[in-house]
Amino acid sequence: MSPMAEDFYVLIMAGGRGARFWPRSRKHRPKQCLAVQGDLSLLEATIQRVKGLVPASHILVVTAEDMAESVCEHVLDVPAENVLVEPMGRNTAACVAWGALEVERRSQSGDTVMAVLPADHLIPDEDTFVQQLQACASAARSTQALVTIGISPTYPETGFGYLELGEPGGEWGGSDFLRVKQFVEKPDWATAQSYLVGGRHLWNAGMFVFTVRAIAQAFAVHLPQLWSQLAPVREDANLLAAIYPQLERISLDCGIMERAEQVLTVRAQFGWSDVGSWSALADHLPETELGRALVGESIAIQSAGNVVYAPGKAVAVVGVSDLVIVDTEDAILVCKKTDAQAVKEIVAELERRGKDALL
Repeated sequence: MSPMAEDFYVLIMAGGRGARFWPRSRKHRPKQCLAVQGDLSLLEATIQRVKGLVPASHILVVTAEDMAESVCEHVLDVPAENVLVEPMGRNTAACVAWGALEVERRSQSGDTVMAVLPADHLIPDEDTFVQQLQACASAARSTQALVTIGISPTYPETGFGYLELGEPGGEWGGSDFLRVKQFVEKPDWATAQSYLVGGRHLWNAGMFVFTVRAIAQAFAVHLPQLWSQLAPVREDANLLAAIYPQLERISLDCGIMERAEQVLTVRAQFGWSDVGSWSALADHLPETELGRALVGESIAIQSAGNVVYAPGKAVAVVGVSDLVIVDTEDAILVCKKTDAQAVKEIVAELERRGKDALL
């Protein structure tokens, strides 16, 4: 356990729908509650990973009311009172603001560091991940900057936001930190390709570290209404249900990180995947004659490069390549790998049609 564990908390965001992971990801079993690699769900793996950094009592999990029951089955030994249930989704700014207020209430100190992490990422090199989080904590304490971990791009991804790198910001824990010149929204392919070649941009992975004082000041400056609306919850948690519907629906990236003047980043030295779509999962599935697949038996004739998920089933394909094929008990998905990001549009259409049983 790190010597800084007493003044370090981790806030895990586990309220996402994982719409691009349909039909496996559903309201009653969202993406973070699925096991993608090994026996642990993504959420369980995230909790296990940070337990090398902080005790379970310093891990907070934020989730949505409609998936709280499922999430609570995957929090390992995190205390029940550490699961924060949002009355309704209000995007990540509200989630982090509430988390910061809760960390401040529990720690009784604005100098406490908090890491904000998604619940649904794959990170195989856990030791390096913990070391870099410790380095980020040192940088956050020393500078009162908002710190984010960036990922060196390996292909021109259009589904991620990017960090444009600025001047050197210092060294902590053996890692070199850079100033973030600006956050860049999801680019088109040509722009993403130029970022890949230029070497001055990192993927924004949505992993942040800051002191409670620094993020509170950032909210007070950039989202003052949201911050003042939530403030009474610090003294009376029963007010949350009445306050939350009034909060602005905005992401932490758009509301705070893109506007903040003092932001540092460090290049991740660990393997990482957000498993954000079926095509992104491909690298973590076994190689078969179908392509990348988790199936019982595979037969491919004049076919290659497919991503197939149909555990225990025989799958045969003829004359098709570069498809995503997903089979679940009540739904089948077929799409081009290049359209994997658009799977969330299926979820939106199911909602429009009122097909709740498929959501």
